[in-house]
Amino acid sequence: MLTLTGVSHVYPNGTRALDEVNLAIPTGMFGLLGPNGAGKSTLMRTVATLQTPSAGKILFDDIDVIAQPERLRETLGYLPQDFGVYPRVSAYDMLDHMCVLKGIASAADRKATVETLLNQTNLWAVRGKAIAGFSGGMRQRFGIAQALIGNPRLIIVDEPTAGLDPEERNRFLNLLAEIGENVVVILSTHIVEDVADLCPRMAVLAAGRIQLEGAPQELIAQARGSVWAKTIRRDELEAVKAAHEVISTRLFAGRTIVHILSDHDPGQGFTPVEGGLEDVYFATLARTRRGLAAAA
Repeated sequence: MLTLTGVSHVYPNGTRALDEVNLAIPTGMFGLLGPNGAGKSTLMRTVATLQTPSAGKILFDDIDVIAQPERLRETLGYLPQDFGVYPRVSAYDMLDHMCVLKGIASAADRKATVETLLNQTNLWAVRGKAIAGFSGGMRQRFGIAQALIGNPRLIIVDEPTAGLDPEERNRFLNLLAEIGENVVVILSTHIVEDVADLCPRMAVLAAGRIQLEGAPQELIAQARGSVWAKTIRRDELEAVKAAHEVISTRLFAGRTIVHILSDHDPGQGFTPVEGGLEDVYFATLARTRRGLAAAA
């Protein structure tokens, strides 16, 4: 169990990236959804002991993460949003080098670890190829391979599917699902489908605060009756925005499907939306923006 209590972080320029974050994350896949600039990467870097929060407490089982960062690093696997490797080194040699850095001194143990990870991430066939020649999906799978060195009990992946094609995305998500059965895996992303497909529990982070937390299906059920849809002409959109709280729009067959947030039937041809996680997410962001505007 990873527990965050009152975690805040203010950068030297005064930007408050995190504001009293409270979370309890059990074993399994946990999705952290949020728009760009919400504070997701700051939170992931803080949990990964790459920076110290301005305030708050973080516990992972019996480890005080802030006071004992070296203990957490012994059981942590981390795939940041951007990671660097020696591009001309082969996947096999790079993983072997990383095993040494992780403290696996025995050549036999390193060999067993590297071969297991290359097979697990479906990279065995390209083990001798330079990482510079890898596709985006192959690089991400290599990133997971290095994050799994040492059998970590806490794994953090930050925006792992951004830029992947659908086939590589599915392959990567299936790999994460297998890994997440017995350890804590935090999936930080702005892609709603990643969380909907994988995570039994999730939270929405916006403006540095946890705005929503729970099981996706329960949150979808709670949102029913508050999201309404209507198909309109494109030239009608501005009038709808002026009259209602629009949370999303999309084009379909030359027409615009607009979703609005309303606690009662808005009439005017709007129909209730059965809902999905995307509507929950957009509705949460709309309420957050409304609160920020009211406080300004």
